[in-house]
Amino acid sequence: MDGNLQNDIEKIVEADRAHVWHHLTQHKPLETGEPRIIVEGRGMRVWDQHGKEHLDAVSGGVWTVNVGYGRERIANAVRDQLIKLNYFAGSAGSVPGAQFSEKLISKMPGMSRVYYTNSGSEANEKAFKMVRQIAHKRYGGKKHKILYRDRDYHGSTIGAMSCGGQDERNAQYGPFAPGFVRVPHCLEYRAQWDLSGEEYGQRAADAIEEVILAEGPDTVGALCLEPVTAGGGVITPPEGYWPRVQEICRKYDILLHIDEVVCGVGRTGTHWFGYQHYGVEPDFVTMAKGVASGYAAIACCVTNERVFDMFKEDMTDPMDYFRDISTFGGCTAGPAAALENMAIIEEEGLLENTTVMGDYMLDQLHALKDKHKVIGDVRGKGLFLGAELVADRTSKEPVPEKHAQAVAADCMAQGVVIGVTNRSIPGFNNTLCYSPALIATRDDIDQIIAATDKALTKVFG
Repeated sequence: MDGNLQNDIEKIVEADRAHVWHHLTQHKPLETGEPRIIVEGRGMRVWDQHGKEHLDAVSGGVWTVNVGYGRERIANAVRDQLIKLNYFAGSAGSVPGAQFSEKLISKMPGMSRVYYTNSGSEANEKAFKMVRQIAHKRYGGKKHKILYRDRDYHGSTIGAMSCGGQDERNAQYGPFAPGFVRVPHCLEYRAQWDLSGEEYGQRAADAIEEVILAEGPDTVGALCLEPVTAGGGVITPPEGYWPRVQEICRKYDILLHIDEVVCGVGRTGTHWFGYQHYGVEPDFVTMAKGVASGYAAIACCVTNERVFDMFKEDMTDPMDYFRDISTFGGCTAGPAAALENMAIIEEEGLLENTTVMGDYMLDQLHALKDKHKVIGDVRGKGLFLGAELVADRTSKEPVPEKHAQAVAADCMAQGVVIGVTNRSIPGFNNTLCYSPALIATRDDIDQIIAATDKALTKVFG
């Protein structure tokens, strides 16, 4: 780094320390310490203000940069679109908005309409509003309750947190909106019933029906679930779970809302979306993060035609449409970036690569489990994986959060960025999280596994 650039970076670090309020960070240490500034990224690697290279195993920190850094074709597509038309909202459409919606729907059989917004939290809020409006239009406001699952996360707004199953993340932010009701999680490793496999999956789904019956089926409008729980511990549902969930929703005329903010657009491999592994037919699918791999802000609330038709039944009624707007849903950069992002995934065979590399990485994590007794469980799908750390395999007592954080910190010191469940579930912030870009190679995964191996040995012996 030359002297002029070094001076510029030092000024940037000081400006950051003085003015930026970072996410998920206690800032007191930064009064004397130095914040980390990520300066550049290419492929799966990023460089900080000191020029140190890091292999990013969490796709931008939060499961976002699916096609990797430095994609000039996406940047060029965004630039060209911004010059032509950067923004127009209200009731008008845009060329990239129409093009991407057509492309997206072609990957989602049974779905038909795309509502644009700017973040996963907001996309989920749009679905909640649709459910509430349907309740008023068709059920006199009674069928308004929205069920959500313990450990799931649906965003950081007050409305989304009202639908959040992570008590530690929600702490100090209440009171929350009424009408949201929790159902049990489906993590077989932390079993709530003395069953296993498909029987456990069906029993976990039956627990949802028990909540519906307790609340009154005529009061429940929707069920909102992640296909694979992300920040709550990287939880893959057991066999038998999703078919039974679908059956229950249809039995009680409950709309099924799948939150694909993390899983969507290839993260789980083979299919474009996580729910497609399970043969589920949702009414709402929300997505953000990997839709444009972070090259522009974009999120979508996608519905089927059944839902869409409920908002155009009576043209003489001035209230009979979805009376909502998302200001930055009118940005054209998002769908322009998303079109190129999806084209890259198709052209480079990244769904297939994610499946193959995900299987390889899962095997390597199981090998680490054989070596390190502190790993109690390994789980995930595609390049969306987790390793839960326990003090004792028999009791499954979680390791203290600080020990899991120490593993992540040591990996960082080695130049590999991994994740860890962070202030989400009281007493259970003990899962290491991995979500490398869909372009990951065996060499990349070997480096991630080697760093984790070394860190586990250092922290736990």
